[in-house]
Amino acid sequence: MPLDIHLLIGGEAGQGLVTIGQLLSKALVRAGYEVFVSQSYHSRIRGGHNTFAIRLGEGPFFAPRESIDILVALNAETVELHRGQLTGQARLIADSAFAPDLPGTISVPFAELGPERLWNTAALALLGQILGLPSDALYQAVEAMLGKKHPEALTENREIMEKSREWAVAHVPQHGFMLPGWTPATARLLLNGNQAIALGALAGGLKFCAFYPMTPATSIVLELITHAEAMGCVLEQAEDEIAAINMAIGASFAGAISMVATSGGGFALMAEGVSLAAMTETPVLIAVAQRPGPATGMPTRTEQGDLEFVLHAGHGEYPRAIFAPGSIEACYQLTQKALAMAERSQSPVFLLTDQFLADSSRPVAPFDPAAIVPVRAGDEPDAVPTPYQRYRLTENGLSPRLLPGLSTHLVVADSDEHDEDGHISEDHGVRVAMVEKRLRKLDILKQEVIAPSLDGGKGADLLLVCWGSSQGPVLEAAAVLRGQGSSVASLHFSQVWPLVPPQFIDILQGAKEVVCVEGNATGQFARLIQREAGFAIPGRIARYDGLPFTARYILKRLESLAAVEVRA
Repeated sequence: MPLDIHLLIGGEAGQGLVTIGQLLSKALVRAGYEVFVSQSYHSRIRGGHNTFAIRLGEGPFFAPRESIDILVALNAETVELHRGQLTGQARLIADSAFAPDLPGTISVPFAELGPERLWNTAALALLGQILGLPSDALYQAVEAMLGKKHPEALTENREIMEKSREWAVAHVPQHGFMLPGWTPATARLLLNGNQAIALGALAGGLKFCAFYPMTPATSIVLELITHAEAMGCVLEQAEDEIAAINMAIGASFAGAISMVATSGGGFALMAEGVSLAAMTETPVLIAVAQRPGPATGMPTRTEQGDLEFVLHAGHGEYPRAIFAPGSIEACYQLTQKALAMAERSQSPVFLLTDQFLADSSRPVAPFDPAAIVPVRAGDEPDAVPTPYQRYRLTENGLSPRLLPGLSTHLVVADSDEHDEDGHISEDHGVRVAMVEKRLRKLDILKQEVIAPSLDGGKGADLLLVCWGSSQGPVLEAAAVLRGQGSSVASLHFSQVWPLVPPQFIDILQGAKEVVCVEGNATGQFARLIQREAGFAIPGRIARYDGLPFTARYILKRLESLAAVEVRA
């Protein structure tokens, strides 16, 4: 069996579990191993039960696991909450003050190893010894974190790491979790979905982002801030989301490639601004990081419940595109495409992500920024027909777009219905012509729709349909079933609007049984497929408890649906 270890660090916010997890993950990647990192946390600064999970081994891995091989309990609550997930050969690392009398428990006298503020460093060194990680890999990770800001702390951290390793050599019994001595891999980036979105936006030419902080979208902006000065990008924290969307529209009107990043509650406030972008035909990218609602819901949990909201947000009728990446690589690539599509169609374009994808990390090969041409705003003044009309009626619905102040032409825009010159009009004939002009841009969006990706071939006995972040768990579940001899395929949509039925209807019709896997209670995407393609998906696997899909969750639900026999 391929090496597959699931390590979970649990404790309260403020105990340093994220520091342990991040440093260990970076060391594993530098040493050449495959990892998949996921986080679960409460919406509070201190307290609450939080976890940092690392799935590591030969991989690649695309989803978390439920069973635990190594549990690091930073408090007694972690033991009680997760003891039922421990595998038969699991190791439980806990302080001797509350270590339980369970098989595989490693009772560690942290107080003897060093001061409490360094216990997370001690735990890091213990894990490194248990996994057989080279000392240098861990030291380099610690130095990278502390070297510039706190060089004075390096010595004491090194000392407690050495002491902890020596303790582990003397007291940790034999186990089966020692990693093979692999050769360090070529340079890779350990990125989560939101980091990849930010990097994709910058590579695509982003110059302005307005925001009001809202989990789980805020880390997109934090990553943009990290590179803003080097990339010539301006970020503005607005007083609220209404101001943020209007700032982005204003910046785009002036020629800056612009976006906003928010979550469901914040996007609700942006809805009128979305209509303003549509009426003025101003490109803007809107990243919506989904979390469970309604209202504040569960701020730090995950869901795919905002698809229909984003699809219908804003008053009036106008075209839009909605992308939903399912991997770290797709977050980078689709953000670039979304920026370009917004400019090309002169329309608002949406990027749907969620907390699971936002906080999940994987090692990826460095992106090639030269592989994409950054988006350029507006048309050349010499290339537009004269007299210049911002909303000229055209065959494809696209009108010439000049930037104000960069030519002798008068650039006029209005949020009211308007004529070709951009002046307010209540003429009913003008109204009909302008509505139809804007709607014709939908054909441009359809011409560039990304077809869903099929894994496993056509004509399978079972076809799993999914969108967005559920791709990884679905791929793993399908792989398990194929390994057991079942005929299973998966169909993943990374663009959920517009839908072009000829791209996928034959795949749906060719499968003996179709099941849609999505993270909401009502089957929003399944209903959208039925509406647009006339195909009713008979089977559904839903998840709306705030937790991400896992392969095990999907397999158990398939068994209850009698869609397939799953062997333990």
